[in-house]
Amino acid sequence: MRNILMYLLAVACLFSGSVVKPAMAQAGSAVLTPEEINGESAILIDAKSGQILFEKNAHARLFPASITKIATGIYAIENGKPDDIVTVSKRARWEEGTRVYLAEGEQVTLEKLEYGLLMNSGNDAATAIAEHLGGTVEHFADLMNAYLKEKVGVEETHFTNASGLHDPDHYTTAADMAKIAQYAMKNEKFREIVATQRLPWDGLEWKTVVINHNKLLRNYEGATGIKNGFTDQARNTLVGSAKRGDSEFIAVTMKAGSSNYTYKDVTAMLDYAFAHYETKQIASMGQTFTRPVSSGQPDQTGDTVSFTAESDLYATVPIGVEPETEVTAGGQLIVRAGELSRTYALKKKEEPRVAAAASGGETQPSSSPSGWRYGILFTWLGLNLFLVMYVIARARKRRRERIRHIPRRANWS
Repeated sequence: MRNILMYLLAVACLFSGSVVKPAMAQAGSAVLTPEEINGESAILIDAKSGQILFEKNAHARLFPASITKIATGIYAIENGKPDDIVTVSKRARWEEGTRVYLAEGEQVTLEKLEYGLLMNSGNDAATAIAEHLGGTVEHFADLMNAYLKEKVGVEETHFTNASGLHDPDHYTTAADMAKIAQYAMKNEKFREIVATQRLPWDGLEWKTVVINHNKLLRNYEGATGIKNGFTDQARNTLVGSAKRGDSEFIAVTMKAGSSNYTYKDVTAMLDYAFAHYETKQIASMGQTFTRPVSSGQPDQTGDTVSFTAESDLYATVPIGVEPETEVTAGGQLIVRAGELSRTYALKKKEEPRVAAAASGGETQPSSSPSGWRYGILFTWLGLNLFLVMYVIARARKRRRERIRHIPRRANWS
């Protein structure tokens, strides 16, 4: 009996080892594979640099469901006033899907609707916001599409409503959603809302404490947002973000089989990012980069050319790796760190001598008289000439008057 028990224990240990070892290898793996992600489309980026660290079918056109509200929320924050009073319409009151139970005719501040939109995924709040800022939901969608193209640079997104309710022409990609989320998280008010876990809600038809639908906020270390979604056609979608130290990452998964799968996907991507990468600042706004300009002779250089950074620049680097930088003659800052590389555009710094030459080849000192100074000089000379002529004319006139009044001498002949 004892031998049988020992045998069974040995088999159990071997079995458990065969199960645990792959899991541990996966957690510490240097590579995250698409097969480990359940969603049909996914992407992982650095929230500061925008560097793509992992992607799976990231440009596949899919339905977003309620992660649409990330775009609605940032648009409302940047284009509305928080204390605007919004009157809830009949259409908003009877909107389908998840709601914050707004009453028809209820007056709510725009800021409160933004919380209801992003924390509780209120479709009624989305419609009320759209009608307030766009007149109609359809016009609001047009405004938001134009805004996303201009501000964010999306190229694979078209929204027809503010909530994410299904429409065949309402679509996006994981890559575009990562860009939208990255842009939105630069706004402090947006960050505050999506990180809020609980909020008392005192409405005409609903009095409760709203609990943020995003479970990452409660279950993942350093979670900062952002939004989950579901429709029958989109299945489960999730955009998640987390920050530890100076590094923050954003993960997107779309069309996953269940809500649990979305959180597993995002957790796996964020774990991978924090285990292998960190964010470093490589330039401050206004920082100057100088490189020599070739004189045309072998082993000789002529003048130098300078470029400046128009904003703070960040790079994602493998942990422990120092980034290397190179400035090209065309004003590109190339950053290399391990297997990662990134290129940033710099602005050419115009020197006074160069600027003068560019304006017409003049090399005169900046103190030489300009056109308006010549004008003042000529005017002053003209006035002086006029005064001199006036004085001469007056003197001649007085002389003639004196001569006229002198008595004529008698003829002494």
